[in-house]
Amino acid sequence: MIVDEEHRFGVKDKEKIKEMKTNVDVLTMTATPIPRTLHMSIVGVRDMSVIYDPPQDRKPVKTYVLEYDKEVIREAITRELERKGQVFYLYNKVEGIEKKALEVEELVPEAKVAYAHGQMSGQELENIMMDFIDKKIDVIVCTTILESGIDIPNANTIIVENADRLGLAQLYQIRGRVGRSNRESFAYITYKRDKLLSEVADKRLKAIKDFTEFGSGFKIAMRDLEIRGAGSLIGEIQHGHMEQVGYDMYCKLLDEVMKEMQGTKTVEEKPEEDIQIDINVSSYIPDEYIESSSIKISIYQDIALCKNEEEILDVTDEIIDRFGEMPKEVENLLEIARIKNRAKEKNIKKIAQKGNSIVFYFASAEAENIDLGKLIGIYKNNIRFSQSAMPYVTYKIDTDKSIIKQIKDFLQNI
Repeated sequence: MIVDEEHRFGVKDKEKIKEMKTNVDVLTMTATPIPRTLHMSIVGVRDMSVIYDPPQDRKPVKTYVLEYDKEVIREAITRELERKGQVFYLYNKVEGIEKKALEVEELVPEAKVAYAHGQMSGQELENIMMDFIDKKIDVIVCTTILESGIDIPNANTIIVENADRLGLAQLYQIRGRVGRSNRESFAYITYKRDKLLSEVADKRLKAIKDFTEFGSGFKIAMRDLEIRGAGSLIGEIQHGHMEQVGYDMYCKLLDEVMKEMQGTKTVEEKPEEDIQIDINVSSYIPDEYIESSSIKISIYQDIALCKNEEEILDVTDEIIDRFGEMPKEVENLLEIARIKNRAKEKNIKKIAQKGNSIVFYFASAEAENIDLGKLIGIYKNNIRFSQSAMPYVTYKIDTDKSIIKQIKDFLQNI
């Protein structure tokens, strides 16, 4: 049995279909698996294959997440019409859809605009869609009825209004209505101007902006899984259940139980130790820069997870895009992330400030690799090496200069 668009089915539906024939092999297909299905695949309950290759000549959809701006919308529609293309405009409220279609018509007078929604009769919908396919309509204002099954290669711009009200998988499916030819396509994911987004909505919009390359459906589903939870493996609930421990810990616990049941539990690997940085530098996110505690925690986590310079630059760009120019305290946070990465390369376990000196503690086995002659040549009497269970180098710094820069330079010279 093959189930396409698996995310549209509930657990009861799928089980009922399977009962029609016993011992049936089931293949489910979707661009965005629901959290429960994805989680079952990740922990080994179900097999999973991922197709990353796009159809020939397809290009990723350029995605913009922004506050609703009439001028931006007008330009987006005008640009599409100039290249003889067509536009989807998603407005997911039946009661105001006719008024919205008139607004779009006033905004771009040269465009032929129509609207469609699920409360229309089948014949009405068919006529409108045929007119759109035949290019008699330039812009179609519609509800989420376009979410799946629509393949119109000439429509390569989509505008989504009030996107914060839509689910992550929904947004990904909706964006997939464009970019179905070899032409460059655009998606404008908008939310109401000056609206304070909820934490979940903010995460969704960030994810849809971040994941634009082909095969992103899997990453989108993973982010959805983190946001909503994995649901119940033996029940009907398709999300939730992880608020107390977080997804990583939930998977770890579940993996331990499964290995124990299968008799394959092995000695647990030693977790990677975090490098301690204890210096007299203000490094935090001020309340006046980011008010929301939950968003702050998310940013702190993003910075802590940075493993290289490229990831630090990505986080820097995201912070500036979302919150504007960074204060010195936030810049210091990112610089400390750089110091941690460099210290890890040098097998340094701890960096601590003691008065006018910075102490670098090494893993005992790595201390032998320190080129003391080189360091003495550079720093003269400002360094001192001490051999112990955890060898360390004490570096007397110039308090009139940047502590962070002096630490980074020292790490470069080791």
